[in-house]
Amino acid sequence: MSKCWICSREARGFGITDTRYSIADPRRYPVDWVFCSKRCQDAFHRFYNLRTEAEDKGKELPMIDATEYEQAAIRRCLKAFGEAAGEIGFDKPLGQYSESEALKVCDAIVSCFVDAMAERHASTAFPAVRGLPNVVQDPFADLKSDLPWEEPQPQKGGA
Repeated sequence: MSKCWICSREARGFGITDTRYSIADPRRYPVDWVFCSKRCQDAFHRFYNLRTEAEDKGKELPMIDATEYEQAAIRRCLKAFGEAAGEIGFDKPLGQYSESEALKVCDAIVSCFVDAMAERHASTAFPAVRGLPNVVQDPFADLKSDLPWEEPQPQKGGA
């Protein structure tokens, strides 16, 4: 079983053959990059192109290419960082934190980021329906009442 080069899931027929060097070139090492999906294959191409462009220009590869929502979540983490660092003491340099203190700060930042991204995902789980003032959380919630062949169920315990 081959593993996807991006997410390590089982590869499923998407692949690329490394043809940078000719067969006679001693640097040639026949690598077959395999992927689980077109999405992972496209992500690989993006990362590969970023890296080759950076190497051609003699620059360092950028660490992250955060979306506007990720950048907002990162900014939101400043408060969590400040609270965790405040408990430890702002007069103590970051390099002198003990392992437990550093882990406390890391946990506060990561937890805040994950929570912010989860909130963002929950708010966009379903696209907005045109004409409605609020975002519909489940557009199919009332589907049963819209089906003409379904009999509406009588309410139990009515007044």
